[in-house]
Amino acid sequence: MILTDRRRLRRRYLSCLAVLGALALLAACAVNPTFQNEDHRLKVVTTTGIIADLARNVAGERANVISLVPEGADPHTYEPSLRDVRNIAYANLALTNHLLLEEHNLIKSLDANLSPGVPNISLAEASEKYGAHIIPLMESLTLDTIWLGLRVRGTGIQLGADRSSDVRLRATKVEGPGALIAYGTESFGKTEIYFNSADGLDDQDQTTLPPDAHTHLSWAFTKPGIYRLTVGAELLVRPTTAPQQLGEQEFSFAVGVDPAQAGPGSNGKARQVLSSGHADVTADLDRHSLYFYADPEGSGDLTQTVFDPNNSIIEVPNKALHEVPAGPSYRFLGDSGASIYQLPQAVLGKHLHGEIDPHLWQDVHNAKAYVGVIQDALIKADPTGEASYRENARRYLSQLDQLDSYIEAKIDTIPAAQRQLITTHDAFGYFADRYHLTIAGFVTPNPAVEPSIAERQKLTQTMSNLKVNAVFLEPNLRSRSSTLSQVAAELGVQVCPIYGDTFDEHVGSYLEMMRANADSIATCLKPSKKVTP
Repeated sequence: MILTDRRRLRRRYLSCLAVLGALALLAACAVNPTFQNEDHRLKVVTTTGIIADLARNVAGERANVISLVPEGADPHTYEPSLRDVRNIAYANLALTNHLLLEEHNLIKSLDANLSPGVPNISLAEASEKYGAHIIPLMESLTLDTIWLGLRVRGTGIQLGADRSSDVRLRATKVEGPGALIAYGTESFGKTEIYFNSADGLDDQDQTTLPPDAHTHLSWAFTKPGIYRLTVGAELLVRPTTAPQQLGEQEFSFAVGVDPAQAGPGSNGKARQVLSSGHADVTADLDRHSLYFYADPEGSGDLTQTVFDPNNSIIEVPNKALHEVPAGPSYRFLGDSGASIYQLPQAVLGKHLHGEIDPHLWQDVHNAKAYVGVIQDALIKADPTGEASYRENARRYLSQLDQLDSYIEAKIDTIPAAQRQLITTHDAFGYFADRYHLTIAGFVTPNPAVEPSIAERQKLTQTMSNLKVNAVFLEPNLRSRSSTLSQVAAELGVQVCPIYGDTFDEHVGSYLEMMRANADSIATCLKPSKKVTP
């Protein structure tokens, strides 16, 4: 036991050194500005560059607007710095997207460090009253095994929870012939272990999610057989408050064997086998219970239903057999090349979200709704600037109307049969919905597992059947999207740029980003045009 603890401490120490080194590099590359005491303008802090750009167009010279997430960084994973905390403390107004777009620690830092009484606006939620169009998040369901994640359902308002609260999910018991390991793989390949029964379960075998959230992860099993995992859940309204227990539940897995070997459920009948589509081990804040929340047909999050874990079972078939990847990052799974059964994470990188697509700005009509919310928030924070804010908003809304018409005209030049969008990010549902494209698929490679032959075949067949001229990559994901690039090269298909939720050195404003997307899509999808990737 002492040796095990020492190993864990050493792993944690080395991990901390690596993180500190990475943070130092990031700090050297991109340093956010800070609010200055001598600047008497309104101080507005936003979470992303896109929100900051919208706010600057409405605020004009009357406000200093700072984005916490630096240019080129991923808002889904960006962790706040001490400089960010200082900016939050000095802010007179805070603007977030939310709908779980931003990293939860960023939201928690913002909510905890704003001065009392400072307006804290979640644009996505507030924009509905300005006519924003909300759609469910579309997720890739191209895996040939079930896609299993973790979820918290409900708001927990009756328990005092809000968006800064946490639900702790803890593995308390594992029965089975081998080890059960649940882990996540972040954008640059770093792994985070949630549960690992290989060296016994303790306080390290847990993770936290905010209310009404969902995350993706990989599940690995070292030997075939029936596994039973017991998970407990508790609500932490604040770090300083006592946990509120939500319950404990056993979940069953049939790994490489007939699920019937698990025996009947508590109702005396054969267990319902969950073997495809999307499912989550779920803690419910409002029901105070845990269960499988599943969509076996793979038709989308909002059609999922509750399955009693006492009468159902997750199937991990023999086709889920993989080799442990080489390299020290995956040693916790076993020796390199050893066989394990694995349900892959599917989505690249740390990916926490709810059931609603948070990327509303990909529809220009929704960006206009954001502008309405921002205008009202600025007027409330600085009433003497009302006339200026209204005039700036009027002028910018006119530019957004022109942008919307421009995009619509560009996409209209593409024949209907060619309007098939294949990307590596689930960020373009609003763009497709507004401008009449079809989301043909997302390719979201997991660096922990080589894509299966079936997955590559599905992608190849989709691209061949639709006769697409191009697939689209966000510039910051190009180096991590080898599967899509390789299949595209084999089929002679172009790889073209598209921007989701961050700017770079080529695109520095919302207007530029959306025009660039329209130009790229129109140029690359039209059959008469070919460009060099």
